[in-house]
Amino acid sequence: MGQCYGKTIPSVIDDNGHDRPTTAVGDRPPPTPSRTPANNGTAVKSTPARSSATSPWPSPYPHGGASPLPGGVSPSPGRSTPGRKFFKRPFPPPSPAKHIKASLVRRFGKAKPPMEGPIPEDGSTMEESEDQSLDKNFGYNKNFGAKYDLGKEVGRGHFGHTCQAKGRKGELRDLPLAVKIISKAKMTTAISIEDVRREVKILKALSGHKHLVRFYDACEDTNNVYIVMELCEGGELLDRILSRGGRYTEEDAKVIVLQILSVVAFCHLQGVVHRDLKPENFLFTTRNEDADMKLIDFGLSDFIRPEERLNDIVGSAYYVAPEVLHRSYSLEADIWSIGVITYILLCGSRPFWARTESGIFRAVLRADPNFDDLPWPSVSPEAKDFVKRLLNKDYRKRMTAAQALTHPWLRNENHPVPLDILIYKLVKSYLHASPFKRAALKALSKALTEDELGYLRAQFTLLEPNKDGRVSLDNFKMALVRNGTDAMTESRVPDILNTMTPLSYRKMDFEEFCAAAISTYQLEALEGWEQIASTAFEYFEQEGNRVISLEELARELNVGPTAHTILRDWIRSSDGKLSLLGYTKFLHGVTLRSANTRHLRVKEEKFFECMNVNSHGCSTCCVSRTSEKDAGDDVVAFSDKTANEVKTGIDYAHMPSKNNIRILEVEHALVAEDCRRTNRLFAISGCRFL
Repeated sequence: MGQCYGKTIPSVIDDNGHDRPTTAVGDRPPPTPSRTPANNGTAVKSTPARSSATSPWPSPYPHGGASPLPGGVSPSPGRSTPGRKFFKRPFPPPSPAKHIKASLVRRFGKAKPPMEGPIPEDGSTMEESEDQSLDKNFGYNKNFGAKYDLGKEVGRGHFGHTCQAKGRKGELRDLPLAVKIISKAKMTTAISIEDVRREVKILKALSGHKHLVRFYDACEDTNNVYIVMELCEGGELLDRILSRGGRYTEEDAKVIVLQILSVVAFCHLQGVVHRDLKPENFLFTTRNEDADMKLIDFGLSDFIRPEERLNDIVGSAYYVAPEVLHRSYSLEADIWSIGVITYILLCGSRPFWARTESGIFRAVLRADPNFDDLPWPSVSPEAKDFVKRLLNKDYRKRMTAAQALTHPWLRNENHPVPLDILIYKLVKSYLHASPFKRAALKALSKALTEDELGYLRAQFTLLEPNKDGRVSLDNFKMALVRNGTDAMTESRVPDILNTMTPLSYRKMDFEEFCAAAISTYQLEALEGWEQIASTAFEYFEQEGNRVISLEELARELNVGPTAHTILRDWIRSSDGKLSLLGYTKFLHGVTLRSANTRHLRVKEEKFFECMNVNSHGCSTCCVSRTSEKDAGDDVVAFSDKTANEVKTGIDYAHMPSKNNIRILEVEHALVAEDCRRTNRLFAISGCRFL
């Protein structure tokens, strides 16, 4: 596991394959070159920018090639820090990953060596001759020189640089500012131009949060785009971590995490996903120890509708969520990144580490964070539970930012709990559920722990119930209005109210609100889930359980008759009612879906041997039996061409979704837990496609 040792020069691979500064405000130029004698035993706090041309060490790059880093930057800080005290390993040298190279070739026509910075998203290649036809007129003010005086440069990347500045007139006169200067010459694709437009649009639309960098103005001239923001002079969070020897105490870490969660919860409610949360993108306003932090750099951010899922791969390797690599993600990807940051704050090392980018991605997809090595035995159980619930590989089981603020590790009456957009999504689903499903959820709500009820009380209070203690559609609508910004309108968050129309002619009390606003998947992530489910089933037996036929249960779950073989195990033969197993499975649905389902979600439970798959030229293959999980697990699929020939413990040949699935033929049964996504299929380690 890699340690937070030295600080690399922050960079982002932009849409032109160039580095751009990841610190939009308060960037600094590379530190002055310095060397530490090998025998003085003094650890270097950060990686100096120095040439490695005369290094006696062999090149770490293939065939002895040159480092892909810019001139003057060492490939690894480990060679200049022989006396390091706090860390086991230095930052690894960047290693070009083949799939990243391929993306760059497709997008830019030639490969650029990938850096340790964020992962470039895929796109179509554009010819250099098309650059002249690109519209680089952004419509911003063109009088930058008349309004601002530029000062010294504080940060630089290939895409642009950041300078201090002062306003010359108006409200900004003599106010210290930071100006991010982006060169138009570097904007060689329509995608890169759109990225700049979107960054400015998001900064303009988001406003009003104390931990969000303040945007003042956007200007342009023939050569550059200028983004004017507040100046943060306190340095990056990563610098503070390093200055403390690599880790924070729990109490100090809480202060940092509270600020991160607060601003991310605000962004998510507005329908903005940041997609590049990391210590380098949080700046302190001053050098004081108790200075506030500001979230910066929205260059990779995007607007996202409540039910939308994104598919472009962006972010920084060490902080990227598994579902981002799977090309299907939403706001939960930011929560994963916060989990990585919290893990680093508490122990000083990364939860997922490897020497190459592809190795990092493999670790993110497969490995579990280590909570056994020092200092984790001395960390409180609440802190460990907090990190584990953020770093859950199933995105549905992660807490939201608002929920995390009510976790026992952070519970504090002094900080407010923001409105959570997840409440709207869950209530919408509840309103469209059948009476039988609502009864099951009401029973579950009666078994909730006090920790879960505290979050629900806070959300119910934010809806400002009427005098009778109930809420209607108007309460949900006004709650969004009170918390809305232009970003919320741009991301069309209020559109979710159109799907909640049943509340326009009825009201919901707190008890029903609890049933409507709970997530079965999140409860499953709790250590006490089995006890919660058992208690809930007792309530369900008393108030909601009834005789139900296979056909009716299949209709409840929107599956066809071929699912009866699985559903039969959910119903007690003695009285025809749901069993405890059937109740817990019914709460979050069945894996088998209707005919328009794209993928079959499966979990590694039991393997069956399938025989005589002749159309693909193999005699045997192994497949994993489906679990009843609804979504989010690894995908194993079968082709409609060969499904009729597959003989397993489950009748895949007559599944409703057989027209949408393909065959994966494998050499042995390393299927569900040992795979990574390639396009819309999973390339399985130890397996092969025939």
